[in-house]
Amino acid sequence: MDFYLNTLLPGLLTGAGVTVTVTLASLSIAVVLGFLLALLRQFASLKVMNLAIDVYVEFFRNIPALTHLFILYFGLASIGVTITSIPAAILGLGLIGAAITCDIYRSGFAALGLGQTEAARAVGMTPMQTIRYILSPQAFRIAMPPLGNYALQLMKDTSIVSAIAAPEIMFFARSMVTSSFKTTLIYSSVALIYLAMSIPLAWGVARLEGKLGGNAHV
Repeated sequence: MDFYLNTLLPGLLTGAGVTVTVTLASLSIAVVLGFLLALLRQFASLKVMNLAIDVYVEFFRNIPALTHLFILYFGLASIGVTITSIPAAILGLGLIGAAITCDIYRSGFAALGLGQTEAARAVGMTPMQTIRYILSPQAFRIAMPPLGNYALQLMKDTSIVSAIAAPEIMFFARSMVTSSFKTTLIYSSVALIYLAMSIPLAWGVARLEGKLGGNAHV
């Protein structure tokens, strides 16, 4: 009991705090950058820009996340660019997430019929006003449930950042298993903490999907 209260629980809760920090920071990058990429891909007429965005999305979606993290943390260090573990984790997961959310937002825009744009033009709105006031709010509303599911998955996927020594919950768990060999106790505690973090988020996502209804699904 002393090991649990004095060593295990404080360490895992510290790691859980890092997990939440990495999740929120990388999610912020993913949501904002993904939306900007989707806007450019959907409405920009430059073929070079569209091609660059497509390459970005395919590159980050089709290469394992751990590979991207290793490139940022170990690869850049080999050429003299040093990024510490937590910023590398946030940046890596954020860039990967931007590719994922870009496709989510694009699905939201694609779900809107041409009639939305034509109606906006008929009342004298400029293309930028149409995007800002008519199309973007509706696309964002449609994208909200998939974005919620992505946020839930992202929080669980942060466990991989322990591979670059980011001190999140799995990093502490593995260190404690190595030193104490209390494998069942430690990983059972990790599972319970993940549940404590995931269930409220999953409940919120389910409530959001129910509130938005069938029109929110892409």
